[in-house]
Amino acid sequence: MKANFSMLFYLKKQKNYRSGPAPIYLRITVDGQRSEVTANREWDPEKWNSHAGRAVGTKESIKSLNAYLDNLQADAYEAHRYLYENEKEITAETIKNKLLGKSETTYMLIEIFKEHNLKVESLVGKEFAPLTYKRYQISLQHTQNFLQYKYGVKDIDIEKIDPAFISEYDFYLRSIRKCNNNSTLKYIKNFGKIIRICLSNGWIVRNPFLNYKGRIKPVNRVFLTEEELQLLANKQFKIDRLSQVRDVFLFCCFTGLAYVDVKKLKASEISKGIDGELWIVTNRQKTNTRSAIPLLPSAARLIQKYANHPLCINKDVPLPVPSNQKMNGYLKEIADMCGINKTFTSHIARHTFATTVTLSNGVPIETVSKMLGHSSIRQTQHYAKILDLKISEDMLVLKQRIQKKYS
Repeated sequence: MKANFSMLFYLKKQKNYRSGPAPIYLRITVDGQRSEVTANREWDPEKWNSHAGRAVGTKESIKSLNAYLDNLQADAYEAHRYLYENEKEITAETIKNKLLGKSETTYMLIEIFKEHNLKVESLVGKEFAPLTYKRYQISLQHTQNFLQYKYGVKDIDIEKIDPAFISEYDFYLRSIRKCNNNSTLKYIKNFGKIIRICLSNGWIVRNPFLNYKGRIKPVNRVFLTEEELQLLANKQFKIDRLSQVRDVFLFCCFTGLAYVDVKKLKASEISKGIDGELWIVTNRQKTNTRSAIPLLPSAARLIQKYANHPLCINKDVPLPVPSNQKMNGYLKEIADMCGINKTFTSHIARHTFATTVTLSNGVPIETVSKMLGHSSIRQTQHYAKILDLKISEDMLVLKQRIQKKYS
């Protein structure tokens, strides 16, 4: 959009001016905002046309001055044209700076992204979780690969990021990187934070995300039913490694701990609570939020089972937890042996705690949210499904009440 732009040469007289030549200035006005620049010339006010902004007369010296002013005015118009065609911000000040040949500060996307990630890294454990930093690093990598793939460059001026850039980046993540809808939107959201930094600092004036729309699609999370949980708990394994992995998985099912949290859990984080019973009190690694979980008898028995395990004694841990890669690998083997036709991962245990163990047994969602270490109920709703069985039980109670009331 073009701005209202005008120019005028005038004589700038000092407050104590009485007579003699006065310096010539060029006043640049854009949308009512002014900026002025000296023409590096002086002239007699009595021989000056203030309306035309030129010297009056036919002498060669006068013609030479007016020609100089014409050239300066043409340079100002050229500065305005350059800013407009290159989609730069047009203000009286930017035209003046271009006219004077002042170098423009160029802000590059990848440089800003890297600086942001360095700040996040320095605040890991204070304001950010390690996984948050890792997510931004992956987002940076995707952005760098996109620039190379689409434009053949390692970095780009942030002023060149427009709605078309966002649309192409979205398409690249879905097609070339094979990201699903929700992963794509998470990477785009991370990229959006960098754009917001640029907007807040005034490095760009237009938001390229203005018309971008993306919706997270609901994910059907896998969890174990009560029958499957019982089947898994009763299964006898001849191989110790399978038995141990099964027990760690069950412990997560009865506590709601994610793999990373049970891996770092210390025996000292299990102690008597205000009710005299055993509680787990720890901070979630992902969000660094406090999680307080009363131990169910099934979880307490698993801790007791490994109380004398050498690894647990040496490392002050309640359970012998293998690496996540081994854990998921063994869980697939365990699922096959139990005849459970579900994709087994360590995170299914957390979903199982939220659904089968707690919500379906009448535990309020607010309580479940606290035990999971969530900062809002909305987070819990992603994990916790109200099972059809629970709905059936609740409606049965309602039916009985209605039957008594209206019989």
